[in-house]
Amino acid sequence: MKTTRHATYNLNYHIVWLPKYRNSVLKGEVADRVRAILHEIADDKGTEIIDLTVQPDHIHLFVSSPPKHAPSLLANWFKGISSRKYNHRYADNKGEKIRWARSYYAGTAGHVSSETVQDYIQRHEAGDQ
Repeated sequence: MKTTRHATYNLNYHIVWLPKYRNSVLKGEVADRVRAILHEIADDKGTEIIDLTVQPDHIHLFVSSPPKHAPSLLANWFKGISSRKYNHRYADNKGEKIRWARSYYAGTAGHVSSETVQDYIQRHEAGDQ
């Protein structure tokens, strides 16, 4: 569990996105640079990268974030900021820019299943009657 000034939370998101046209551009030095930039973004935004896999044609990011950050905001931060930072720092060297596809996948993960939460709510609801 993590805490902020007003919340205790355990919010973990699995976010996946692709380079534009699903080009296999995330290899070698490019992948290392993107990985480092994603860690910078997480540090700047107060999130924690739990796991990160940079594949040649997609990225899997497992990140923990405070409840004030919607999954769509996280995806937009990591995609937008990483593209801008990479292109600003490295695109002049080889002329290749990183461009992400507009779509992404976002899923949630925690320590309990949906069934456990439903059971908890139903047990407490039954106790209030």
